[in-house]
Amino acid sequence: MINLFPNDTYDTDPEKKQDFISRITFNCRLYFYLRTVWVFYLTARCFRRGELDIKNQVYYSNKNIRTLERCGAKIHLRGLDNLNSADGPFVIVGNHMSSLETAVLNSIIGTHLKVTFIFKRSLLKIPYLNSALQAQESIPIDRVNAREDFKTILTEGKDRLKKGYSVLIFPQSTRSLKLIPEKFNSIGVKLARAANVKIIPLALKTDFLGRGKILKDFGPLNKHKGVYFEFGEPISVVGNGRKTHQQVLEFIKSRLDKWNAAEAK
Repeated sequence: MINLFPNDTYDTDPEKKQDFISRITFNCRLYFYLRTVWVFYLTARCFRRGELDIKNQVYYSNKNIRTLERCGAKIHLRGLDNLNSADGPFVIVGNHMSSLETAVLNSIIGTHLKVTFIFKRSLLKIPYLNSALQAQESIPIDRVNAREDFKTILTEGKDRLKKGYSVLIFPQSTRSLKLIPEKFNSIGVKLARAANVKIIPLALKTDFLGRGKILKDFGPLNKHKGVYFEFGEPISVVGNGRKTHQQVLEFIKSRLDKWNAAEAK
């Protein structure tokens, strides 16, 4: 299994050139999406052969990382040493900005932790992507009945944690370029408290992949924006979890503020 990120931090080489085809097509989004869909197809074919283990999940996700960099993305990672499997499993709680996270997080996390996701059930209707989600024992929710979703996350989440999976949760009801505390629920903290595991806060900024006007998942590539992921130190849930939830929010907000300020210069 090739680990593209063996150290605590990673930054795309600033001298790394954009792929020739990407340049001659003027950074055409079609080139990016065709490559990404092809990787999902290969992933699904691997799943049908019964071979989509963690090693291959990372392998195909690595291809998406390379596609991003070939299209001019500058990737910046921090806090990877916090993903120490000896201290896990964990509940990882992060903000949610674009579909780019689905494509690359196995590459970033998978060599450190066995991870599964909580996702919207409608994603199972997307060809090829559904295979990757099923292979990881991911947890689908409907986002129609909050009470039922809560029960599913607690029951299925504790089951995955017992199996050694870390569980990644995006508590926002939808993707958002901004962190809105009122829409960032505390389900991650409640799961960690119920399972007696620690929380790792995850801050990310992935608006390099813009939102499409017609199809939101097929937006433009914003070359002037970087791709950022930072993992905080594991946090123990204290008392009813309110303090822990606030710590997660503060971590994410502080990183988003820093990254936005750097790009505004």
